[in-house]
Amino acid sequence: MGSIYLIRHGQASFGADDYDVLSPLGVRQAEVLGDHLAQLGISFDRCLSGNLRRQQHTASATLQRCIAAGLNAPELEVDPAFNEFDADAVIRGLLPAMLPDEPDALDILRNPAQNRAAFQHLFARIIRRWLSGEHDQPGHETWLGFVAQVQGGLKRLLAQAESKQNIAVFTSGGTITALLHLLTGVPADRAFELNWQIVNTSLSRLQFRGSEATLASFNSRVHLELLKAPELITYR
Repeated sequence: MGSIYLIRHGQASFGADDYDVLSPLGVRQAEVLGDHLAQLGISFDRCLSGNLRRQQHTASATLQRCIAAGLNAPELEVDPAFNEFDADAVIRGLLPAMLPDEPDALDILRNPAQNRAAFQHLFARIIRRWLSGEHDQPGHETWLGFVAQVQGGLKRLLAQAESKQNIAVFTSGGTITALLHLLTGVPADRAFELNWQIVNTSLSRLQFRGSEATLASFNSRVHLELLKAPELITYR
């Protein structure tokens, strides 16, 4: 059987004007992952990411450490199917109707890094509305549309994969959540309860044979835990 390693990007710049940039800690997390893969002797036959900068930067920082250790690291391929859903667009589309019940929402969103707990509560509520499909709007990305995008990426990957290959996919938490939903049948709302626990640069592994894939492990963060540095464990 072959393996697909789903790697969540390193810590991004939460609360900054441009979220799609790794923080210095995010770069460090990716380097730690690369060192860990090198110690395990895991090399990849193919490496893919979406076209988001935080995904590609995580890939480059990780693979540079693998190459330095003498491991194989093929050229990064880009498939937008492995992008994250557009969280900003989801918030903009669904928030106006929620404002009567969430009078502090705009203040929270202006300074999310200073209101992390309040932001998480608000964002989780928005996501529940998005998952329900009851508030879909023309021209806005839907949950079902996002799942179909991710499913298409996985199908392409499996169609091109060869038996016993190791494949790395540098992606995002929402994408991994969609794959959990697809592969395990767990309801979308329960899948997103797991989403909130996905650690930056964590490893989840799929095993595949032909066009069939199954979940083998989820959200491994041992490469960070071994350093006994709690600041390396982040979720955004």
